[in-house]
Amino acid sequence: MLWVPDWPVVAAMAAGQAEVHQSVAVHDGRRITAVSALARTQGVRRGMRRRQAQECCPELVLLTVDEGRDARAFEPVSAAAETVVAGLEVARPGLLLLPADGASRFHGSEQALAEALVEQVAERTGHECQVGVADGGFAAILAARASSVVAPGGARAFLAPLAVEQLVHAAMGDRAVAEINGLLDVLHRLGLRTLGDLTALPASDVEARFGRLGLWAHRLARGEDVRPPVRRRLEPDVEVTCEFDPPAERVDAAAFAARRLAEQLQAMLLERSVSCGRLRITAWTDAGDELVRTWRTDAGGLGGLSPARITDRVRWQLEGWLSGNALRGPGRAGGQGGSGNHDRSAPAPAALVRLGIAAEEVAPAGAEQGWLWGGASGGDLRAHRALLRVQGLIGGDGVQVATLQGGRDVRDQVHLAAWGDARTPPRVADRPWPGRLPEPAPATVLVEPAPVDVLDALGAGVRVDLRLTMSAPPVALQWRARPRDRGQGDGVQSGSGQSGDDDGPHALVAWAGPWPMVERWWSQAPKRRVHLQVALADGRALLLACTGGEWTCEAVYD
Repeated sequence: MLWVPDWPVVAAMAAGQAEVHQSVAVHDGRRITAVSALARTQGVRRGMRRRQAQECCPELVLLTVDEGRDARAFEPVSAAAETVVAGLEVARPGLLLLPADGASRFHGSEQALAEALVEQVAERTGHECQVGVADGGFAAILAARASSVVAPGGARAFLAPLAVEQLVHAAMGDRAVAEINGLLDVLHRLGLRTLGDLTALPASDVEARFGRLGLWAHRLARGEDVRPPVRRRLEPDVEVTCEFDPPAERVDAAAFAARRLAEQLQAMLLERSVSCGRLRITAWTDAGDELVRTWRTDAGGLGGLSPARITDRVRWQLEGWLSGNALRGPGRAGGQGGSGNHDRSAPAPAALVRLGIAAEEVAPAGAEQGWLWGGASGGDLRAHRALLRVQGLIGGDGVQVATLQGGRDVRDQVHLAAWGDARTPPRVADRPWPGRLPEPAPATVLVEPAPVDVLDALGAGVRVDLRLTMSAPPVALQWRARPRDRGQGDGVQSGSGQSGDDDGPHALVAWAGPWPMVERWWSQAPKRRVHLQVALADGRALLLACTGGEWTCEAVYD
């Protein structure tokens, strides 16, 4: 965190509205909001009324609040700090939030990083600043005010002895200051004097008593961040757009315009000597919809994307939106050409009125981060180009990759997306999913579950009742044959390690479970399932599921 003390006063002096030797204060019409160091020695404090401040210092120069002046004057400070640390956030004029992990390793230590920041700001702007390092934004603010470096993991201990009045330094506006002052008044009347006193209370009790503001204060006092920092990027996105007049109703017409846009985009990137990490495609329709999709281009520069390949991606995306009914407009007659099999009662696709292509994550050419053991090899680049070629032949969705997403069932956790598509999975994986199987996850999930019988010591089938009680401990597993007309039966069994003529029961050497999973419990037809992990005598480990009294093999562990 980089902090310039009394920035509104410093900005006013830099603008020539006051002299350095004068006692200066900034007010909002009612109270003092910023005070110079010289005025502070005369007893002037923030929060005083103007008349009270003039009584303390009759020669006090009063200036009105000017947020535009403060922001304009602070930009050189931000630019100077950006020569040392990339990717900063301006919390408010006078206060910068900077990521210190990578920069401190580059400069050798956090102390060396702080010294470099102070030196650069002083040399480039002439302003003095203070730098503090700590875990969490609030702890970093207070560390900057004290010009100290807090050891990793020590933010809570650093904050504990401080007075609760320090919470006001986390306010980013006048309204927030008023709300925090009201909270501080209540905390004092309850006998909570320090931040440690506040964190000693359970978070649930604080939220129940003080609501959202109390929970916010409790999290800050624990040294946690309420939100991740919004860091600005050094290089702006490069974007090209075109308007369709009349609106384009055919994909080939839009793709023809996309070719010109792709050539313009590549020319702009070459002119600026930059490369991009992502390609964003945006389409606007005459129905008022805005459709956005982002593709990865992280295999060296543009990822081998020539204007022709960029055009292919635009065409694939438009075709995907059309096939997914994303470009449907009410009240339009006709179809999308040709087959005659469209439902005449269905609305026709909406027409495109605007198309845009933008290069995101722009960085100087050649500045891409290499892999741990070096950059991408020639074989890797050839593989990327081959996949792009396959996509050009069979379409964007013809080449898919699997990514992990949130879910309870092992199949729900697999998300298939087109290769190169930068979309995030629809369900976040790090959220709690009640009923989810414990780690580790299985290595292979069968395309179609294989039917099995779980047997007890007497050879009878093992059952699980509604109370999750098993009729007997499982001791063996029997594969059941599939009817030949199901097509994939042999393949599924071979995928689980079984051949079609292997019918004998397999002894179990270990098992764990059962784990219940109930989905759509609120509906009239809830889905109930019980999972069981078993280890066979031949060394294989399987994931079994029981639904409606029938056992199936769902997945295989390594």
